Amino acid sequence: MAESQPPPPPTNTNTTSNNKNKSNKKKKKEDVAAAAMAALESLHIDPNSNNAGMLSNATAGTNTIALNGTESSSSTSSQQQGVVAAQHLLGGGNANVADLLGGRYGGGGGEDRKRHAFWDTQPMIIPSDDTPSPPSTPSTTSPTPDSPDPTLHAPIIPNKPITSLRQTPYNMPKGFEWSSLTITDPSDRDQIYELLANNYVEDDDCLFRFDYSTDFLTWALTPPNYNPAFHLGVRSSKSNRLMALITGVPATVRAYDNPIQMVEINFLCVHKKLRSKRLAPVLIKEITRRVNLSGVFQAVYTAGVVLPTPVATCRYFHRSLDPKKLVEIGFSRIPPRMTMARMQKLYKLPEGTKTGRIEGSNTKEDNAGGIASILRPMVEEDVSSAHQLVTKHLKKFQLAIVFSEEEFRHWFLPRSGVISTYVACNGPSGSEDVSTKVTDLVSFYHLPSTIIGNPKHSHLNAAYSFYNVATSVDLVTLMKDALILAKYDEGMDVFNALRQMDNGEVLNELKFGIGDGNLNYYLYNWCCPTLKSEDVGIVLL
Repeated sequence: MAESQPPPPPTNTNTTSNNKNKSNKKKKKEDVAAAAMAALESLHIDPNSNNAGMLSNATAGTNTIALNGTESSSSTSSQQQGVVAAQHLLGGGNANVADLLGGRYGGGGGEDRKRHAFWDTQPMIIPSDDTPSPPSTPSTTSPTPDSPDPTLHAPIIPNKPITSLRQTPYNMPKGFEWSSLTITDPSDRDQIYELLANNYVEDDDCLFRFDYSTDFLTWALTPPNYNPAFHLGVRSSKSNRLMALITGVPATVRAYDNPIQMVEINFLCVHKKLRSKRLAPVLIKEITRRVNLSGVFQAVYTAGVVLPTPVATCRYFHRSLDPKKLVEIGFSRIPPRMTMARMQKLYKLPEGTKTGRIEGSNTKEDNAGGIASILRPMVEEDVSSAHQLVTKHLKKFQLAIVFSEEEFRHWFLPRSGVISTYVACNGPSGSEDVSTKVTDLVSFYHLPSTIIGNPKHSHLNAAYSFYNVATSVDLVTLMKDALILAKYDEGMDVFNALRQMDNGEVLNELKFGIGDGNLNYYLYNWCCPTLKSEDVGIVLL
């Protein structure tokens, strides 16, 4: 991960400040040029040669880098990594090296690309607006010396020796201090909950705010081998009140064929009163430093906003379970030529699940001799078989979590009000036969939202699709059962799902409506081709 300095604060428009700005920009340009030259020299490339001017073709989406030359194939990998580093220093591959060294470098990406004062300094591929988009999937043919390599998979900035990293925390603004939080401590946990409940994600109309429960936070932040140093807070030096938060938990992420040790970054939150202090960039830099010191240099995270540069984008879809309540709280509206009664009838669900049931039966007793058990909550005895089922399923996707059995146990065993996982097996429910295997699995997590300013309802109870695998039934049947369980067994008002993995097969048939938001996936300090939403096999909380 990068150790770039925080972006400068806004400056005044007087002459002195303008002159200082120009001086700073000139120095920054010189520093970038020096760093780029060092990267090129490390590859034994003459900065004035034609080869040095061929570092473009890094576009939004595919992140492909080209080095035109005749180097031997044995050194290709190290050269590509060095070129990626140089490309990043050149602002996303948008500048010819010769132009930069000649003083004509003015940034990249064209005037239409939105500038990001902080993210444009980080090891993320920065798109170019004047280069064509290469294929979004890896090429199966070997690149020629005169063509870009669309299959590059590498760190943007090479991993660094631990001894070369910054050993001390970044400075905080006066009046604030770092705090390593202990999620298992009731006091810290309650303060994290309070900060998020009052200051975290809201919708654009300020009607809803995520309300992560303390049990949910404990689940989300304590997977196997979690590091408390990655639960990072900022406190007021005067009151000791928690004012900001960022967290990371370990994960093995497979990007195409590359399993990579990463952290999942989540819960970046700054108190509303401190948004002008620019604490978020410092939080990101400090957790980057801590993660790097543990020997990890890549991360995965999601955001609703577009930053440089998503590796994939997935659309949200929503399925009404309690249409009347959703209309009353402003989450949904009654469509034209529709009444509430007709709307409730449209979204009505049967009360019994179908997976594993003998045709015409409605009770567990009727199904005692069935080929497969009916859907039931997963238990400890199911973990090994269910883990194998999900692991095999996730191999279908180009971006996925690689769960160990211990991690799978943590993330999937049901927790009341937090995570619900149901399974069907190839034997009667409760069978002790060791050959009994889990054939189907459906799961969703519970994330309510506070309803702001509604006199009748205080919370929107939402289920979010997690991971689902269907083998004995089709996915439509399994997901319909998930809707039934979420409504009648868990009391949910709405079921949310991303268009990712195999979800696209069921959304229309099960009457999901398209949402008005996208979720963008990002890989920090890792270059690979972009993905279609159906190739994404990661669900972040």
